[in-house]
Amino acid sequence: MTPTDHVKLFIPGPVEISEKTFQAFRTPMIGHRSGDFKKLYAEIHPRLQTLFGTRQPVFISTSSAWGVMEGAIRNIVARKVLNCMNGAFSDKWFDVSKRCGKEAEALQAEWSQPILPGQVDAALAKGGFDAVTLIHNETSTGVKNPLKEIAAVVKKYPGVLLIVDTVSSFSTEAIPMDELGIDVLLTGSQKALALPPGMALFSVSEAAFERAATMKDRGYYFDFIEFKKNQADDMTPSTPVISHIYALRSKLDDIFTEGVEARYARHAKLNGIVHEWAKKNGFEFFAAEGYRSVSLTCVKNNQDVDVAAWIKALREKYRCVIDGGYGKIKGKTFRISNMGDETEATITALLGWLDDTLPS
Repeated sequence: MTPTDHVKLFIPGPVEISEKTFQAFRTPMIGHRSGDFKKLYAEIHPRLQTLFGTRQPVFISTSSAWGVMEGAIRNIVARKVLNCMNGAFSDKWFDVSKRCGKEAEALQAEWSQPILPGQVDAALAKGGFDAVTLIHNETSTGVKNPLKEIAAVVKKYPGVLLIVDTVSSFSTEAIPMDELGIDVLLTGSQKALALPPGMALFSVSEAAFERAATMKDRGYYFDFIEFKKNQADDMTPSTPVISHIYALRSKLDDIFTEGVEARYARHAKLNGIVHEWAKKNGFEFFAAEGYRSVSLTCVKNNQDVDVAAWIKALREKYRCVIDGGYGKIKGKTFRISNMGDETEATITALLGWLDDTLPS
């Protein structure tokens, strides 16, 4: 594909990658067990801690976020896990828990609805649990779960650890890990961080490290204790994805130059612009009011538009794409991303193109 063939992505991951970021990938290679790598990791680590809102170490995994999601189950769940489920990815976490041989219980909500604190409280009150999994921002549906309130509920139950996926919300709003009492906070590279897929970032509380140390079948590749030992020496347990880390350094430069609070405000503003467009065109929102993502919009296809034909026209005429809905709501919804490096100019242009190609 030549640069002129490029189709700009407004899908909720992978998102569009800037030329500056691509150039960072071209930084000459270094040995992954060298002093140069230690310097690279040490350089980016404090800024990662700031974004995670933690004093704990932040780890780099050469994997998708799913690797860490499964690793968290293997490292943390000794008795039984409560899987909070309200979309394709949170539903899948329940399946992963069972495939890891763990006792798991599903706390299921409709795909358009959030997981509510009272539901979590009622489930945990039955006893027997030592972990909860929650996806903060369910990418498949555009539902943002009330993380702060749910974390407060989990705190009421000693020994129950909270594992949170922030793959499509990380760096779009504040998620203070230590303040909220999150025990494992994880994210991936390909969504709001606007990097290509292939790298995950995560942090682990002291309580979670203590639990992991007692688990005999936690494996090696995602062993939290191995990550902790290696990070103390600015290293990773296995071969790190060095080019991604160079690109991450470049992206952190962008984030802190813009300002973290300004970045949050930009995402909220762009999300609001998309919402106004949807309402102007008579569309409804799939996610329940008050529980909608700020990084993407899942729009209900209440006008019975041929979404596939619309996306085809958008691609052919304007060389860009939106998402036609995920899983069982494909075609019944469509998703527009405003995360990463998008600006008011790029989002406004997209919405104009959508208007021009909207099937009658």
